[in-house]
Amino acid sequence: MVGLGTIVNTIAVIIGGGAGLLIKHGLKARFQEILLQALGLSVLFVGIAGGLRGLLKVNANILETDNTLLMIASLVLGALLGEWWRLEARLNSVGERLKSLAKARDEDSRFVEGFVTTTVIICVGAMAIVGPIQDALARDPSMLYAKSALDGIICMILASGHGAGVLFAALPMALYQGTITLLAGMIEPYLSDIIIFNLSFVGSLMICCIGINMLWKTKIRVANFLPALPVAVLISVVSDLFQAS
Repeated sequence: MVGLGTIVNTIAVIIGGGAGLLIKHGLKARFQEILLQALGLSVLFVGIAGGLRGLLKVNANILETDNTLLMIASLVLGALLGEWWRLEARLNSVGERLKSLAKARDEDSRFVEGFVTTTVIICVGAMAIVGPIQDALARDPSMLYAKSALDGIICMILASGHGAGVLFAALPMALYQGTITLLAGMIEPYLSDIIIFNLSFVGSLMICCIGINMLWKTKIRVANFLPALPVAVLISVVSDLFQAS
C-alpha cells in the first residue's frame, strides 16, 4: 500500500509524543543516549542493506559488483551541487528562523515552541524526502519505518519537556511526506524500473550517512547529497538511451 510508511510515521509521532507526556520528569540522559545509539545502528544497517542490494549481484553463482560508476558519479556530482547551493545550511536556517519565531511569542510559547521544534526536526532532513520517494516508487516503506522508530523516540523526549505541542507536529509531517509520496506516484508512469531501482539505491546510501552521523561524532552534510537523486535519474536515462541505440 503506497503511503503506508507515512501513516505509520504519523502514528509513531503521536504515540511517542503521548508517551512523553506521561514522563513527568523527562527521560534520563543515559537512556536518551542509548536509545538514539540503537536507532542509529538500525538506520545505518537499513541504508547498508539497500546499498548492497544495488551494489552487488549474483551472476552464475558468482558475486559481482554493479552500479559502481553510478554510485560514485551520483554522490560526487550531487554533493558538489548541494554544497554549491548550500542546501544543508539553507534548510537549517529555515528551521532556526521558525524556532526563533516560536520563542518570540509570549502567549503559550511552550506549546508553540514544542510544535515548531518538533516539526523542524522530523521534516527537515533526507529521510523525510527519500523515504516517501522509495515508498511511492519502489513500494518499499522500510526507510520510513526506521524514521518512524526514530521520530517516536525523539517525540517522546521532546514531549516530556515541551508538552502537547509536540503531538501536533504529526499533521505538517503527514502533509509534507504525503505530498512527496503523491508527487512521486504521479511521475512513476514515466520512470523505468531501472530508474526507480537506482533512485532507491542512491537514497539508501544517503541513509547510511544519517546512521553514521547518529553513531559517531561526525557531521556528514546529508542534505547536500539530495541532488544525487536527480543526478542518478539523469545518468540512468542517458544509459538507457545509449543501450537502446
